[in-house]
Amino acid sequence: QVQLVESGGGLVQAGGSLRLSCAASGRTLNRYSMAWFRQAPGKEREFVRAISGSDGRTYYADSVKGRFTIFRDNAANTVYLQMENLKPEDTAVYYCAASQSITDHSSKNQYNYWGQGTQVTVSS
Repeated sequence: QVQLVESGGGLVQAGGSLRLSCAASGRTLNRYSMAWFRQAPGKEREFVRAISGSDGRTYYADSVKGRFTIFRDNAANTVYLQMENLKPEDTAVYYCAASQSITDHSSKNQYNYWGQGTQVTVSS
């Protein structure tokens, strides 16, 4: 069983930066595909960024292109989301997810394990 715990959320002004962390336990995740999703109040959970467990390729949503970066530290069994130039529309609960086998990195239905989420609030 895999447990994922997110941290690093908080309140930041527009234009600011945050780094989210997703620490995994239970299994070594270096072969898992990892992703970040977010969910704003009243909206569907949406894909943000992902990193492949097989080749390290990364994927992104158009809304965060050039602003958010995903990277992993396999030794620490941790995945990060570096967020730059934050906008009020980035306000949401951010979730970390993991999957051993995946064909569409942006599909939330293909991820088996989820964290509890961390709140990010961007003020204007």
